[in-house]
Amino acid sequence: MATFVVATALTVYHVVLAEWHAHEGLVGLLAVCGLTADAPVSESAPTLGDALALSAPAVIVLLPLGWFVLCTWRARRARQRHLDMLALVGEPAPGYEATVVDHGPPAVYCLPGRRHRVVVTRGALDVLSDAQMRAVLEHERAHIEGRHHLLHLLVDAFSRAFPGLPLARHAKEQTALLVEMIADDRALRHHSRDALAAAMCEVAAGQAPQGTLGVGGPGALIRLRRVLTPQPRPHRVTWLGVVMASTAAPLLPLLVACAP
Repeated sequence: MATFVVATALTVYHVVLAEWHAHEGLVGLLAVCGLTADAPVSESAPTLGDALALSAPAVIVLLPLGWFVLCTWRARRARQRHLDMLALVGEPAPGYEATVVDHGPPAVYCLPGRRHRVVVTRGALDVLSDAQMRAVLEHERAHIEGRHHLLHLLVDAFSRAFPGLPLARHAKEQTALLVEMIADDRALRHHSRDALAAAMCEVAAGQAPQGTLGVGGPGALIRLRRVLTPQPRPHRVTWLGVVMASTAAPLLPLLVACAP
């Protein structure tokens, strides 16, 4: 997503500023903005067309940032409304450090953020054993401590900024699945695979409210197979290569743009 934003901004720059430093890439853009030592000094005041042309790449970058702020505000309002409701209908779950709501279908979810809360329904308490309950609670605490809601907000903002883009659709789907896998791995550090898998089956049909993260989550079947059929850990060299490639990918457009 970062690579797409940078590449698109540079593409727009080359299109609208073709007559100014057209072959100097990012350096040319900085020169036009007067941010380099050898930038040409213009005696005439910039025109409205110049300002619009220079602002076009900035709009590409600021658009997803603006949507991120708006999505964050909306999510915070939704969580606050849910917290207000829990203050009226919720009650503490003895021994689990969670809030219980009187709801039949089994569900376990968390409200992330500063005033985080883990919520379980009465139906979940009825069908889950103690080991299963503690496994799913560890899953939810992994979401809270990992601040996974911020990743959801990022991909949501990106998809709203660039609607219809296949990258945005896939990023939203895959990020939601990957953060659930991260939480699964965290729960498996202290609990058995059988306990987590059984709990996932019991609460898979439970619907988590908007703005929350539920243990059922997306791709429950894929995650269930992954939990029950553990794969060997990747070699350290493979892991390092993936990290380096992921880090270098967003920088590639900048390297190309700065090349002479």
